[in-house]
Amino acid sequence: MNIVKENTSDLTAVLKVNISEKDYTEKVENVLKDYRKKARIDGFRPGKVPTGLIKKMYGKGILVEEVNKLISESLTNYIRDEKLNSLGEPLPTENQKTADFDTETEFEFSFDVALAPEVEVKISKKDKVPYYEIKVDKKLLETHTDNYARRFGEFKDVEETTDNEMLTGNFVQLNAEGNVLENGIKAEEVKITIEYIKDEEIKKSLAGQKVGDVVKLDVRKAYPSDSEIASMLRIDKEVAKNVTGDFQFEIAKVQRFDKAEINQELYDKAFGKDIVKSDAEFKAKVTEEIKSNFVRETDYRFLIDAKEKFVQKINPELPTEFLKRWLTVANEGKFTAEQIEEEFPKFEDDLKWQLIKDQIIRDNEIKVEEKDVLEAAKEVTAAQFAQYGLANLPDEQLEQYAQEILKKDNERRNLYEKKFEDKVVDFIKDSVKLDTKEITVEEFQKLWETEEKKDKKKSK
Repeated sequence: MNIVKENTSDLTAVLKVNISEKDYTEKVENVLKDYRKKARIDGFRPGKVPTGLIKKMYGKGILVEEVNKLISESLTNYIRDEKLNSLGEPLPTENQKTADFDTETEFEFSFDVALAPEVEVKISKKDKVPYYEIKVDKKLLETHTDNYARRFGEFKDVEETTDNEMLTGNFVQLNAEGNVLENGIKAEEVKITIEYIKDEEIKKSLAGQKVGDVVKLDVRKAYPSDSEIASMLRIDKEVAKNVTGDFQFEIAKVQRFDKAEINQELYDKAFGKDIVKSDAEFKAKVTEEIKSNFVRETDYRFLIDAKEKFVQKINPELPTEFLKRWLTVANEGKFTAEQIEEEFPKFEDDLKWQLIKDQIIRDNEIKVEEKDVLEAAKEVTAAQFAQYGLANLPDEQLEQYAQEILKKDNERRNLYEKKFEDKVVDFIKDSVKLDTKEITVEEFQKLWETEEKKDKKKSK
C-alpha cells in the first residue's frame, strides 16, 4: 500500500491511496474462514459449507468492508506519521472513479484534505483590549446580603396562614357532589407553598387558615402543569393529564419562612468560626465574594473581546470551500446546505480563534498539569456545595468529590480544555494593555445583549 500527497494549494492537498491485492488478501481470507465456521446454511453441517459458496455469497461485501477499513487506517496513520496539521476529515475527491470490486484487484482512491495555515501571533502592549470590573454598589451588596439571609433562613411553625406560608397536609379527591370520591386519588404529607399557586382566588382562600382546617381547591387551577400535579399527588404523569375538579386538603402544619438575622451566628455558618466578626468585615467579605464571582464572567467577556480583536488582526486564511463541503457531509441529515452557509461565518471565526489559541499555547509552552485539573475540579465541587449553603468544606472532602468528577472522561476533558483557555486568557491579560472600565451589573448585561445582536447580524 502506498500514499502519495499532492499539494493543490497552500491549504489543500490530495492524498492518493494505492491498494494492491496483497494488502487485503490475508484479511479477506481470514474473515471468510470465520464466516465459514459460523455459517448456518440448509443442506450443510455447521463449519462444512464449501469455501467457494461462502465466497460467492459474502466475498464482495467482505472485500469492500476490508478495503474501506484499510483506507481509514492508512489515512489516519499517514496524517499522524507525516505530522499533517489537517482541518476536518479527508473527503473523497469529487471526480473519484467508482471502484469495480467485481473485476479489479488493485485500487486507487483520492482524498481531499485541508491543511491548517501557519499562524504567526504577535501580542504586545500596543494591543489594547477592554477589561471590565463590576462596580459593587449599594443595591448589589444588599441583594447578596439578602441571599445570605435566605440561604441560612428556616421554616418555623405558625398558627395561621397569611400569603406566603408552606402548608403540609393530606389531599383527597372529591366527586362532582363534593364528597370523597370512592377509590379516588389520595396523597399524604404533601407540601404546598401559597406563593407558588397560580390561581389568585385559591391563594386568597388559603389566607387565614389554621392547623386542622379543611379547604377545598381545584388542583388543576392551582397547578396547570401535569408535571406539578404528578409530583404533588405522587401519581404518574399520564394519570395527571386527566386530573380535574376539586380536592380536599386538610392542613396538618403551617410554616413560615424566616430569613436569618445578619449576625455572628450567620457569619460563622457562612464563613467558618470567627472568620468574620463584625458587620464591616461581613460587608468586606461579601464585596470580595461578589468581585470574585464576577471575575469568571469578566474574564470570559475579556476572552470574547480578545478573540474579536486578534481574529480580525491576525485573520488566518482558511480553505473555505473545503470546510463548507466537509461540514455539509459531516452534518448530512442534520443541517441543510443553507443552514451551514448561514452559520459558517461564526464557525469560521471560532476555527480561526482555535488556531490562534493553539499557536499561543505552542509558542509559550503553556501546559496544564494534573494538579491544575484537580484544583479546577475542586472549585466546581466547592461551588456546587455552596449552592446548598455548605461552605468551607475540608480540603480532603473536596478532593474526594473532585476525584469522582475526574473519573468521568468527558468531565476530565472539559476541565483540561477550560484550564488551557484560562491560561491563554492569563497570558493575553499579561501581554496586552488592559483598557480597564468599571461598570454596573446592568451595564455589563447590556454588553451581552449587544453581543447577541452582533452574532445574529453575522449569521445573516
